Amino acid sequence: MSGVTLNNAIKRYGEVQVIHGIDLTIEDGEFCVFVGPSGCGKSTLLRMVAGLEETTEGQITIGARDVTRLDPSLRGVAMVFQTYALYPHMTVEENMGFGLKMNGHPKTEIAAKVAEASRILKLDEYLKRKPAALSGGQRQRVSIGRAIVRGPEVFLFDEPLSNLDAELRVEMRVEIARLHKEIGATMIYVTHDQVEAMTLADKIVVLRGGNIEQVGAPMELYRDPDNRFVAGFIGSPSMNFLSGTVEDGAVQVPALGLSVPATGSCSEGQQVTVGLRPEHLQIGAGDVLDVDLTESLGGVSYAYLVARTGERIIVEERGDHRSRQGDAVGVSLDAPEHAYLFDASTDKRLR
Repeated sequence: MSGVTLNNAIKRYGEVQVIHGIDLTIEDGEFCVFVGPSGCGKSTLLRMVAGLEETTEGQITIGARDVTRLDPSLRGVAMVFQTYALYPHMTVEENMGFGLKMNGHPKTEIAAKVAEASRILKLDEYLKRKPAALSGGQRQRVSIGRAIVRGPEVFLFDEPLSNLDAELRVEMRVEIARLHKEIGATMIYVTHDQVEAMTLADKIVVLRGGNIEQVGAPMELYRDPDNRFVAGFIGSPSMNFLSGTVEDGAVQVPALGLSVPATGSCSEGQQVTVGLRPEHLQIGAGDVLDVDLTESLGGVSYAYLVARTGERIIVEERGDHRSRQGDAVGVSLDAPEHAYLFDASTDKRLR
C-alpha cells in the first residue's frame, strides 16, 4: 500500500482554472475524505489522482512514483463510482473477476481473489446472481469487490452512496469503515455529505472553489474550525451565526440578549460573527425569541427560533419538556468556551 502526495496540483479547462495549487499529503493506510459543496472541485481532484483528468500543472505521487503523466491503468488505483457500472449479462463472480481476466491472469488466481473479496464483503451467496437480482446496496458491494480484486495501492470512492436510500447508506458506511479496518489500504473518498465525512474519515479535506479551506481529523475540524465556512459545513444541524459587537471586553449578542467573552484578537467596537452550535444552547425563561417550528426526532428535538432582530437560531432539546410552536423563550449558552468568534468582514476565526 502507498500514500498519495499532491504538490501544487492545478487543473484548468482552457482559461478557466478550477483547482488552485493543491498541496496535500495522504499517509499510507489513511482514510481521507474530500468534502465540500457542489462545484468545489472534490470529484475533479479525485479524478486527477486517478488519471481520468489531466493535471495541468504540479505533481502527483503515489508511494515513491511520480504518476502525474501516467496512464490510469498504470497508477495502481481502483475507483468505485457513484453508478455501479456492472455488466448486466455477467454474474457477480464474473463482474468481480473481469478486470483480471482481461489482463490475462490465471483462472485459479482470479478465483482465489474473487473468493477473498466475496468473504470480506459477505457476497458468497450472491456470486451466481446477475446485477438485476441484487439490491442497490448489494450492487455497490459488488462494485467495491471488483476494486478489491485488483489489489490496488489506493482505493478511490466518488460519492458511492448517493444513489442509495437512507437506511442503505448507513449500512454501507459501516461496510466501508469495516473494509478499511480489515485491509488497511489507503482510501480517498469524495462526498458532499458531512455526516459521511465525520463517520468515515481519519482525515477530512474541506474544499471550496478549488481551494483547501482546512485539513484535519473530524473532531479537530468540528471543535477548532479556521473560518466560518468550515464551522458551518462541519456539523449537523449547522452552526448558528449571529451578529455581535465588541463592547467593554465582551461581545454583545443582541439576538439572544446576552454577551460572550471576547478573544485577545478582538478590538473595541469591532463587528464580529458569533458561532454557536445547537447542542451548546439551552432554551429557558424569557421572551427574546419566538419558536417558529419544533422538529421532533424522538430522543432529540430541534427548535427553530426567530429573534427580535430577525436572525434565526436552531437549538437542540432533549428530555421530556420541549418547546412548542408559538412559545416565547430565552436562550442561554452552556459554557463561554463554546462561543466561536469570526471576523465579520473576512469570516476568519478570531482566536
